[in-house]
Amino acid sequence: MKNNYKDLDQLKEKLNLLRQNQSEKVAKAFDIEYTYESNKIEGNTLTLQETALVIEKGLTIGGKSLNEHLEAINHAHAIEYIKELAEKKQAITERDLLQIHKLILQGIDNANAGTYRSVQVLISGAKHIPPQPYLVQKEMEELFIWYNENREKLHPVELASEMHERLVTIHPFIDGNGRTSRLLMNLILLQNGFPIAILKGDTESRLKYYGALENAQTESNKKPFLDLIADNVKETMERIIKVFEN
Repeated sequence: MKNNYKDLDQLKEKLNLLRQNQSEKVAKAFDIEYTYESNKIEGNTLTLQETALVIEKGLTIGGKSLNEHLEAINHAHAIEYIKELAEKKQAITERDLLQIHKLILQGIDNANAGTYRSVQVLISGAKHIPPQPYLVQKEMEELFIWYNENREKLHPVELASEMHERLVTIHPFIDGNGRTSRLLMNLILLQNGFPIAILKGDTESRLKYYGALENAQTESNKKPFLDLIADNVKETMERIIKVFEN
């Protein structure tokens, strides 16, 4: 893993030099793609173009549900929020996380937006059973203790991957766990000068992602998941570099 992260650090240096000329338009295009892919993983059927029209033009797409529109708008707001947090470069708190989740479920499920679940949940198609609701608060406190102990020790990409996996394993919310976990991961990446990592929502990529997560959750083998995120960060940086160099 060490060499893998070394490659990422070198790419980050290259990207930082090119970023001085970064246009707002390029950043916006990547943000919309991130919203589209992250929502697609969770079953949202808006296309990339439709997602862009909903976010940028405020258009309503015929045949698509109100929730699908709100998921796109909410996710765009959540990206703005993590970018604001990233600029402060302060330790992330539980309050920050709850605010991210609140933005994700705003107008979709206001009663549960920004609050931990009080019922037991099962993840369809997964072997992993999340902890009982009465354990959630304690496990979340332990997660943030772990984060504060490791945030200066681990490589930022490893820290981001670990927090993503650990949060989604606790599954603290009724809904929006995946999107919130990916936003938390990307907040850590942004804080440390890396771009947002865009995990793809197509069937093959989604199955690979869920498979790597399940390996971490049920086999105590985190390597496939850590590798998947590292590869994704690398691919994202190479794509951005290519855009700037053309």
